[in-house]
Amino acid sequence: MKNTMTNQPHTVHRAPCTLKVGLVQQSNTADIQGNIDKLFSNIRDCAAKGAQLVVLQELHNGLYFCQTENTRLFDLGETIPGPSTDLFGRLAKELGIVLVLSLFEKRAPGLYHNTAVVIESDGTIAGKYRKMHIPDDPAYYEKFYFTPGDLGFQPISTSLGKLGVLVCWDQWYPEAARLMALAGAELLIYPTAIGWESSDTEEEKARQKNAWIISQQGHAVYNGLNVIAVNRVGHEDDPSGQTRGIRFWGNSFVAGPQGEIIAQASTTQEENLVVEVNLKRSEEVRRWWPFLRDRRIDAYGDLTKRFVD
Repeated sequence: MKNTMTNQPHTVHRAPCTLKVGLVQQSNTADIQGNIDKLFSNIRDCAAKGAQLVVLQELHNGLYFCQTENTRLFDLGETIPGPSTDLFGRLAKELGIVLVLSLFEKRAPGLYHNTAVVIESDGTIAGKYRKMHIPDDPAYYEKFYFTPGDLGFQPISTSLGKLGVLVCWDQWYPEAARLMALAGAELLIYPTAIGWESSDTEEEKARQKNAWIISQQGHAVYNGLNVIAVNRVGHEDDPSGQTRGIRFWGNSFVAGPQGEIIAQASTTQEENLVVEVNLKRSEEVRRWWPFLRDRRIDAYGDLTKRFVD
């Protein structure tokens, strides 16, 4: 039999796989309807600029209410499905976009979560993620309001791919990003509400903001994935007067799979960013840097312990 094989390199032709992502960085007031109206306007603006996926900031309908502990604020909770998923679902269907929401979920009387919801382009709910890591710090009293999530670290399948959606405080935990990546996430997404207490020095403010950015660049690098981080901006008073409130530092950004900053918003201004990300680069980078191949999964058992004495 004639051998028809040659030593010529085999050329593989692949169509480009890019995605336009809209990041809505806005300030909020106590006027929930006004906030939602502004969100609608900003989402429409992103869609008009070609965004296929739009990501909103954490708890985007209102003020960041966790600066105090107040039982009356549980009235802000809503069911999923519920008013917000219906409202934003209609907009997503109208615009033909996938939309990432961040809501105060009322699961049952006395049981609430900080929940991200992904709306498919037909207006239906593609899936949800309940925030797993819950902070409890001055001005961030989230443990009073939110039960830790129980849905695990599972990507949400959409028409645009598998989205690894996490929420704010989750961004400090490499385990969360890694588990999303191991479960097949093609993109890491972090709706966020983080800022400075006004009495911090300028040097301390810079350290905090830089640590926040660097940590998420790290998630991008060691998982070989694009990272989308969307923060709010502006100052929100502490209703109790115990602190000077929070000035949210904005800086919403997109990092590529080598940690490179592709686009970044300002520290003080409301902005809509529409950024094209190349999802195929994840495969390329993982071939160059095969971190998943070289993991010593046989030696990581202590990661499930609180501390190794």
